[in-house]
Amino acid sequence: MQTSFFSCFVSPSCLRAFVVFLSLSAVARANPEIPGAPQKQPIAIVGATLHPVSGPVIENGTIVFDKGKITAVGKDVQPPPDAEVIRLEGKHIYPGLFDAGTNLGLVEINSVRATIDVQETGQINPNVRAIVAVNPDSEIIPVTRANGVLLAHTVPQGGLISGKSAVIQLDGWTWEDLAVSRESGMYVEWPRVLRRVSRLEDQPDQPNIDENMKRLRKAFEDARAYSAARKADENYPLDARWEAMQSVLEGKLPLVAHADDAASIQSAVAFAEEHRLKLIIHGGYDGPLVASHLKKHDIPVIVAGVYRLPQRRGDDYDAAFTLPERLRAAGIRFCISSAGRFGASNVRNLPYHAATAAAYGLPADEALKAITLYPAQILGVADRVGSLEIGKDATLFVATGDPLETPTQIEAAFVQGRKVELNDRHKRLYRKYSEKYEREGKEN
Repeated sequence: MQTSFFSCFVSPSCLRAFVVFLSLSAVARANPEIPGAPQKQPIAIVGATLHPVSGPVIENGTIVFDKGKITAVGKDVQPPPDAEVIRLEGKHIYPGLFDAGTNLGLVEINSVRATIDVQETGQINPNVRAIVAVNPDSEIIPVTRANGVLLAHTVPQGGLISGKSAVIQLDGWTWEDLAVSRESGMYVEWPRVLRRVSRLEDQPDQPNIDENMKRLRKAFEDARAYSAARKADENYPLDARWEAMQSVLEGKLPLVAHADDAASIQSAVAFAEEHRLKLIIHGGYDGPLVASHLKKHDIPVIVAGVYRLPQRRGDDYDAAFTLPERLRAAGIRFCISSAGRFGASNVRNLPYHAATAAAYGLPADEALKAITLYPAQILGVADRVGSLEIGKDATLFVATGDPLETPTQIEAAFVQGRKVELNDRHKRLYRKYSEKYEREGKEN
């Protein structure tokens, strides 16, 4: 029997659904910050302290960028005659900070399911592309870039093969505008003995590690068999899942394995060697324990957050804090992400993860590289971002001091040469209630 529009609203179930819809419409509005306008002329920032990251600090330097690209960096640089000259004596200029592992753009409110677009149903989803699900109007994006984080590696989650991750810049009208690299890696939740139960899929009876490894091996075998069939017969039917895996099998796209314990890391390394795959470890808590394997195959580690608790009763209390320095000392390439509780909402704290690692032994210059240049190198976009060098994107920010120090303020930011708005929901609420406080004070 058909249900009329009116009867739907008087139906209790439809009424509840309508109330939920209205509530979601209220909390999931687009942010009001307008993306930056493209450069109309060269911009020269003069007199600031430049931190190229890839080279020594330049006191009283000049950086010039045009059409979104850096054209000059140095101490004795003359601005072009048609440049907009901005004098910033006493300020510091850094390349945009880069979070190497987050769900930014895929999750808006962790407690509201309708705003979560980070995972697909099923276990084998290599055809999933995180980039097409990124929300450029997320309220979290302006909050994040207000602390100097202008780049992020956004990854899908859930299942066994979660899909393809992407590198995004935090300014633009559409996901196409945000994309720095539309496909950065094939993300896999590496099988382990005790798997976490997904919050979105309440499935306590998870397959054990042997069953999951069989599934993973079969997926790669099927993808190779599909490739052979397609080469033998051009009319062989297309399969989106196995087609998506070809760039991984060919070594063009890395496999990003989420693995923390030593056994899982070793398993991932052995699997990558067997199938001749490029591998990146995301997590890496036990990385120093298997350093010889990682170093032998030059496998980098994306540290999944410095603010983590020890994973075993016998671990040192500061095991997570010292992890970056122990990886560096072992000669393992690494970078730092803000991965952890509440995900995207805390990406703004990325510089303080690096700062904590510095407080526990990591050299300060290495801590800065771990959230700028190193993630760009590991994720294959160092030709565009990660440092202040000629030819790279003019994605940078102006700060009052060291961004790893909490008192430092970010005063301006540019993404591909576009000056971006540093207003955000937090600041709007601060101004709103400051005004309320002042009014009530005057009235009393």
